[in-house]
Amino acid sequence: MERDQLADFLRRRREAIHPGDVGLAAGPRRRSPGLRREDVAMLAGMSVDYVARLEQGRSSQPSAQLIEALARALRLSGDERDHLFHLAGHRPPPTDGLAQLARAGLVRMLDLLTNTPAVVFTDMGEALAQNQASQLLMGDQTVFTGDRRYLVHRWFTEPAIRATHPPEQHERHARDLVADLRSAVGRRSGDPDVAAFVARLRAKSYDFRRMWTEHEVAVKRTDRKTLIHPRVGPLLLDVETLVALDQQQRLMVLTPADRDSRERLELLQVIGLQEFSSDVRHDVPGS
Repeated sequence: MERDQLADFLRRRREAIHPGDVGLAAGPRRRSPGLRREDVAMLAGMSVDYVARLEQGRSSQPSAQLIEALARALRLSGDERDHLFHLAGHRPPPTDGLAQLARAGLVRMLDLLTNTPAVVFTDMGEALAQNQASQLLMGDQTVFTGDRRYLVHRWFTEPAIRATHPPEQHERHARDLVADLRSAVGRRSGDPDVAAFVARLRAKSYDFRRMWTEHEVAVKRTDRKTLIHPRVGPLLLDVETLVALDQQQRLMVLTPADRDSRERLELLQVIGLQEFSSDVRHDVPGS
């Protein structure tokens, strides 16, 4: 354990992160632009005293679980995460390709798109972050757990969500989801979590199993879809997807494709999130 270097690295990473990068308000009482120890403790699920002792080089060796929690709280890159493990005297565990946080830059882009629905997804189809406009349009997509985190799983195992798409689009939408998943699985070759997920979905859904055997591969970067909203009716939407260089995260932006859809989207803004039915969640019109 490199106690002094660990303390220095943790302190410098904390001070380099803007509160907005982790969803915290800057607030008038902050003396510096970075995070406070209290913020890191809250994000990592540990005591402020322990964070202080780590930064002062006074702690015992932290467990691998605590190091992983700190890496997530500090939004460390893969290289930084591995470095943190080495400083703490641990061998870095393999990166879990299924567990991610939305990148700070993509989250900032979400905030800029105030009235335009936008979502950050992983290449596996898990929603990591949304702006308010997208929550009004499709509900909170980040609350799902287990295999339900992935849109492709919900589409093939929960028929009720298909009501958000016209029946004539169901087949194409399903094929798009399968082709996109196939592309992600290819990039994550050898990842046992990904392979296990595909195996479970194949066992649950005949339609998925049928389409999976056709071996179609594609990443949908632009599309036009119809989303049927229970409050305002059908919306014709252009879907543009910005894919990160490593292809593991993507920003999806949905814009109205005609005047009626624009007016209905504006109506949703007026209705407001507080009036949105809390027991209905819609799935996005593309992934």
